[in-house]
Amino acid sequence: MDENKIPKDHQEPTQNSEDALSSIDDSVLKNNDDLKFQSRLDLSELQQNVEKIKQEIGKVIVGQKDMVDMLIASLLAKGHSLIEGVPGVAKTITAKLLAKSLSVDFSRIQFTPDLMPSDILGTSVFNLKDSEFEFKKGPIFSNMILIDEINRAPAKTQAALFEVMEEQQITIDGNKFKLDSPFMVLATQNPIEQEGTYRLPEAQLDRFLFKIDVNYPNLDEEIEILSREHELKDKVKTDEVVSFLTAKQISEYQNLVSQVIVEAHLLKYIAQLIVATRSNQFLYLGASPRASIAILKSSKAFAAMSGRDFVTPEDIKRAAIPVLHHRVIVTPEREMEGISSKQIIKQIIETVEIPR
Repeated sequence: MDENKIPKDHQEPTQNSEDALSSIDDSVLKNNDDLKFQSRLDLSELQQNVEKIKQEIGKVIVGQKDMVDMLIASLLAKGHSLIEGVPGVAKTITAKLLAKSLSVDFSRIQFTPDLMPSDILGTSVFNLKDSEFEFKKGPIFSNMILIDEINRAPAKTQAALFEVMEEQQITIDGNKFKLDSPFMVLATQNPIEQEGTYRLPEAQLDRFLFKIDVNYPNLDEEIEILSREHELKDKVKTDEVVSFLTAKQISEYQNLVSQVIVEAHLLKYIAQLIVATRSNQFLYLGASPRASIAILKSSKAFAAMSGRDFVTPEDIKRAAIPVLHHRVIVTPEREMEGISSKQIIKQIIETVEIPR
């Protein structure tokens, strides 16, 4: 089935674009053209360092530009990302290289069926010398966490991530521990393998800003990969990735992104997209308010990465699919017909008019 289209007999009725345009008052259009943004942000340094991160990762990774863009946007928007793809498409190494380009604390956790929450969060250990319990921090106490094969851990272990991903803190034995900023969770999973895996609960999926689908490289990229391997370039390039962006700089950039301007009519557009998922007859579960906030934050990040201090409709459209497609659930009937959540989100984007 065509990934971009839902069969015509399944599509919802759309508003005639000519009728919609004719209903817009000319003065409104004129006022919209004359808009002047009062707040201006200096995003040149941010944009330059974003390009530098891409260059550092590009020393090792061929292609996968969309994945890299999404990971950087997620970092700037203070979000977490779930990376899904078949084995061998550079999910894990790209996440590691992103962390390596940043001068921040990094931890990698390999999820397995026997992993316990204390293996991630930490545990209280009795100190014989002081005759009292002391907390021994787990690997989650880092700025950037890579969770490999997140769907291999059982529900009890998955639940241990809920609080830390949402509130950037953990609670152990009634004591709260705040984690340092910036804080980002990158998780990978394989969509094909089923044995020994557990489906991620909706509550956890909702805590990921993006779900990034990683595809195979194209022919030219595949040839370049072989060429690099043949010339043994990749054996030394990994060590050449330079750590240059500090935690303080990242926090400053995140603050800049939060100040990017979003006009009222675009806030309405985001809300209309979200509401459309709740009334769509092909979706069993629509998107929550957390999803609308996620689109807002990520569209600001995309704007800042482009050097703009204001959001455009294209930023919102770009954010909508990776933000929404893992948060909604397709009805069983449509799922049996092979219709995916991505297709439905694309159709919603095509049919919802941008307010003027």
